[in-house]
Amino acid sequence: MPGHGDQNGRPLASGEAGSNEAMELIRHKIHALYQGEPDAKEELAEAEAAGPHRSRHQQFMHDLSTSGKSLADVQTAWHKYYQELPDQEKHQVWQEFYAEHSKVDQGIRHARTVPAKGQSLPAGGQVHPPQQSAPPAAEQPAAPVRKLHKPASQDFRSVSDVKQQLMGKVRARAKPNNPHVQSILFGLGMGTVVVAIMLLSFFNERIIAPFITPSRTVSSTPIITDPASTAVGKDSKVIIPKINVEIPVVYDEPSIQEAAVQKALERGVLHYATTPNPGEKGNAVVFGHSSNNILNSGKYKFAFVLLSRLENGDTFMLEKGGKRYVYKVFDKKVVPPTDLSVIQKTAKPATATLITCDPPGTSINRLVVVGEQISPSPTGNVASSVKQETAAAETSILPSNSPSLWSRLTSWL
Repeated sequence: MPGHGDQNGRPLASGEAGSNEAMELIRHKIHALYQGEPDAKEELAEAEAAGPHRSRHQQFMHDLSTSGKSLADVQTAWHKYYQELPDQEKHQVWQEFYAEHSKVDQGIRHARTVPAKGQSLPAGGQVHPPQQSAPPAAEQPAAPVRKLHKPASQDFRSVSDVKQQLMGKVRARAKPNNPHVQSILFGLGMGTVVVAIMLLSFFNERIIAPFITPSRTVSSTPIITDPASTAVGKDSKVIIPKINVEIPVVYDEPSIQEAAVQKALERGVLHYATTPNPGEKGNAVVFGHSSNNILNSGKYKFAFVLLSRLENGDTFMLEKGGKRYVYKVFDKKVVPPTDLSVIQKTAKPATATLITCDPPGTSINRLVVVGEQISPSPTGNVASSVKQETAAAETSILPSNSPSLWSRLTSWL
């Protein structure tokens, strides 16, 4: 800018003046940020370049450089020293830093624009120093090594290319890439799957099952039988007229282990091996499923789903060995699965107990329906072929429904 001069009052060309004005503008902006100290390596080089005319700060760095400390210790000491300076002296450190860089920049420009002795200035306004062999190491002056930024390469992109590149970066950053959002979405997805499985299990076992006929071999009309009739088939079965049940009874399973019990229940309802048979004195116990999973094997998984409809005074029958034994209900209760008293002998001489899980489709409790033998007369019953007192010692829990869909999934997981 016309009218401006350098430090010696020499007028500056317009280009040089503009360059200095730009540098001054940058320096003014950096002055507001002088809380950050200059790099320790730069300060060391600056202190060595200043020679004997060092400022107090440069002398401090010179003493550090000759103290034999490592570079990391020098950097730490310089940081601590700088942070303890008052703001005015911090400003002074930055002024020295700028002044040293200004000398280097002026030296580079002078070497490019002033021809050496006996050389003419070529077109373009710059000369390059002639190639000379390097002087011996002893004759080379000690000078700080400074890294100069390479001038930015010329950008040949058009305005539209730059715009497209910037818009691409903006769109890329706008895409959701938050790991927390992804975790939330994953959790919601897994929660939806779990809820869907639970609803399927509930719908299957509490809605579908009660409307399925307990046995495929039972007609849709109520069973009407004459208890006094002697026309009894050779097959063993249980007949409950009130809830339209006529299902085979399995007597050939000697084990009371859970796996064996569940396998036998696929063929009908099960006579518990540790209890007397019909026609014997004592309490004959029969287990049956109620409203179990439709995916389980066997066609009798809904055998006792309606057993809760029986009330005192209702009758049911057990047929075995070509004989029919009729029982009249006198007790109905819900007990926990650990209550083994329901399979023990009752106060009456000959009884039959029907047991299933309650609520239907679960294995939480057991529904127990007890009937007293009324036909034929129990006085003609023979002694029990099993010792009932050993039943409690052989098991600790009453048989249950087959595993539900939900319990199968949870056990698999």
